Amino acid sequence: MVDYKKATSIYDFVVKNINGEVISLEKYKGNVCLIVNVASECGFTKNNYEELNEIFDLYGESKGLRILAFPCNQFAGQEPGDSAEIMEFIKSKNVNFDVFEKVEVNGSEASPLWKYLKYKQSGVLGDFIKWNFTKFIIDKNGQPVERHGPNTSPKELVTSLEKYW
Repeated sequence: MVDYKKATSIYDFVVKNINGEVISLEKYKGNVCLIVNVASECGFTKNNYEELNEIFDLYGESKGLRILAFPCNQFAGQEPGDSAEIMEFIKSKNVNFDVFEKVEVNGSEASPLWKYLKYKQSGVLGDFIKWNFTKFIIDKNGQPVERHGPNTSPKELVTSLEKYW
């Protein structure tokens, strides 16, 4: 397992997709990525999933945008399901972007990738993730270049994303 403080990009990490398959993030080399922690029972869920789908449909093929969604149950238990239940939920939302296994984003058990993201792009009040749907923009070199809070809708990120295409 890579030490997040020594990582040079997101490409140094491996994660498991929602089906439990190990995925090297090198798969995303050369793409602008949006990494987001998601939850199925949050007040931000409906809007965020709709808009993530919309920007992925608009820019996935034309601009190479990749969206990496990581379910997380650390905020008021709003992602209680197991992988099978999460898969059913994302199917009901017609999700076409990549979804990964449920992770922790804060604390000692946080995913090394999420430790790295927070280390590279700390938040206004500290490096911890404050709530569901925190978004990180990753440039084509695998570098976290921007962090946006849950109140920023995915469509609002298009102007920022355009800087990196």
